[in-house]
Amino acid sequence: MRKLQSAMEYLMTYGWAILAIAVVMVSLYSIGIFNLGSLTPTATPGACQVIRTAAQTSLAGQCTNIIPKYVGQFNGASSYIKTSFVNKAGSWTISAWADARQFQTANLNSNHHNILDSDLSGSYGNGFGIEGSPTVLRVIYNNGFLNYNYNFNTGTWYDITVVYNTNNGTVTPYVNGISLGGSSVTFGASLYQQYYIGRDQPNAVYFNGSIANVQIYNTTIDAASIQTLYRKGIGGVPIDLAHLSAWWPLNGNANDYSGNNYQGNVTGPVVWSADWQPGYAAPTT
Repeated sequence: MRKLQSAMEYLMTYGWAILAIAVVMVSLYSIGIFNLGSLTPTATPGACQVIRTAAQTSLAGQCTNIIPKYVGQFNGASSYIKTSFVNKAGSWTISAWADARQFQTANLNSNHHNILDSDLSGSYGNGFGIEGSPTVLRVIYNNGFLNYNYNFNTGTWYDITVVYNTNNGTVTPYVNGISLGGSSVTFGASLYQQYYIGRDQPNAVYFNGSIANVQIYNTTIDAASIQTLYRKGIGGVPIDLAHLSAWWPLNGNANDYSGNNYQGNVTGPVVWSADWQPGYAAPTT
């Protein structure tokens, strides 16, 4: 009885304090203070880069488990990045993360939503690129384009990778590491052009949304490696340094961190946004 009486006296004396602490804890949890995702460190611009010397090619800096501090946000009206990279004949792999909040129209012909584009002819005659709508992923190659059905959820980040294999005449797109199926094509002789990020160059149609981690390889990347690239997440470093041609993380600037110095030139108000995590789910391994 004495123990019970003591316990009751303790609760009566300190119960209000315990209740107050509980209320405060619930309030802090509700505003995200205890959300470990919001406490994840973010990498500053240029935190990781490729170093190329006569002896070796390697990564340098903060290159493990990168969560970028910024992504490139494009206004859909005037902002884009013109890179100094021009691809040559051969097989290629291009990859980028994009926030599907920009896919607002199903009419690809009037509003292309180009994530990456090197087409300057206006007729899909000499370019490579990625564009999309709410239900279609369009892949541009240097003799035409291909449409793939895919339902993009509004407000969600996606990793989009396309493999151009000129040796066997196929184009294979991947979304979040999963193949949408290879398509047989006839690659044309091409006048290769510079790459643009966030703009369909010949038609001056602009991307409305956010883009991050654009990578270009001068080879075909196999399916297992593409799955690995996706699982590295939105800040994932390149997986094949020997064949890496260009790498624009868009983490605070338009610099090329591949070691090849294909710097990007920003036109219009590209915003380096730190408010990019809504809609992003870290890939599970």
